[in-house]
Amino acid sequence: MARAFICGLASARLAPEETGFLRETRPWGVILFRRNVESREQLHALTESLRDALNDERLPILVDQEGGRVQRLAPPQWRAYPSAASYERLCADLETAARLAFLGARLMAHDLREVGLTIDCLPVLDTPQPGAHQVIGDRGYSKDPARVARIGRAAAEGLLAGGVLPVMKHIPGHGRAGADSHFELPRVSAPLLSLREIDFAPFKANADLPIAMTAHVVFEAIDPDRPASLSPELISRFVRGEIGFEGLLMTDDLSMKALSGDFRDRAERALAAGCDLVLHCNGDLSEARRVAEGAPILSGASLERAERALKRLERVEAFNPVDGEREFDAALASVA
Repeated sequence: MARAFICGLASARLAPEETGFLRETRPWGVILFRRNVESREQLHALTESLRDALNDERLPILVDQEGGRVQRLAPPQWRAYPSAASYERLCADLETAARLAFLGARLMAHDLREVGLTIDCLPVLDTPQPGAHQVIGDRGYSKDPARVARIGRAAAEGLLAGGVLPVMKHIPGHGRAGADSHFELPRVSAPLLSLREIDFAPFKANADLPIAMTAHVVFEAIDPDRPASLSPELISRFVRGEIGFEGLLMTDDLSMKALSGDFRDRAERALAAGCDLVLHCNGDLSEARRVAEGAPILSGASLERAERALKRLERVEAFNPVDGEREFDAALASVA
């Protein structure tokens, strides 16, 4: 039985103490970063060693592979993918932009499955607003929420077609935050009507996707005291209620500076607020142990959501990556 947390690793190879930690605590999944990636062969060996350590062939292994400036599998071993904003910038026609986003994500899914990765923290459904911090910036598909919803949906469908689960982020929206939550806690003072019309809209349009990641952002119109990741009011009334998301809800990284306090306390507060899983990324085992202490065995509705998400990995559509690259490159060239 897995615990309700996802953890990171320190380096490109699984250390003995990490193996012991994984076997002792049994996280639901593991997330990898650039520090964990050297080559295709090394990465495939790492994902196999993780599944061997936990004796779990289905162990979810996640990555942030967005394209642009957030690409953990990077050149020269892998191709460089465009940023999310590039699709709209290249294509005024919405459906052409969506087709390009689908193809890019389908190629990413092939890259990921080839080395044993099964979940991609994409699409970014945040709608960047004027004056916001550039932590989202070109990671967002558009400044128009309807276009964000359509192009983001296409990217999610590309991943699913390739047997990779998408994670839409950062629900209910990080696009107007004036600070980077990696370093401080953003506060958004926009009225609820504006949040509903802009920030929440792409998530509502994609509420049937299997997994979502929360935003470490305070929305003063809803809960002036707690960021979304820790707010029972926001998660119950808006994420589950108005937005209608019924899938697996995971936090953004608990080690971000937007949050404070002991790591066990952070985990317990997020789970009590209504998150299904907590995420800890930096590979610091002392912190990860405290997160694990605050994460119970996954059960009840959370377990059902997790199983429902993983079932969507069972269907992989036929795909020739050479033909896919040819079509993607030709499409990019035709609109450049």
